[in-house]
Amino acid sequence: MYLEIVSPEATLFAGEVTSVTVPGINGEFEMLKDHAPIVSLLQGGNVKVDGNITIQEEYQSKFSKDDKGRTILPIISGTIEMKDNKVIVLAD
Repeated sequence: MYLEIVSPEATLFAGEVTSVTVPGINGEFEMLKDHAPIVSLLQGGNVKVDGNITIQEEYQSKFSKDDKGRTILPIISGTIEMKDNKVIVLAD
């Protein structure tokens, strides 16, 4: 599936991923390929991305890796939309 992570400053990441886990306002949830369409508010926490992804050098300092090898982006709040295997995360 295709993921875009957009902040007020720039598009931090855009590319193919295996899964995305986000901190929803009612708890953390994961989306995989062919997930049902969804729009949700996000609370503070970590966006966790699985897949062989490459972060542009100018944004690498915003991301880290966890002990499971997932790429992590801490956020304060945001919104997520998934439709037709495309996920858009609008993150603060």
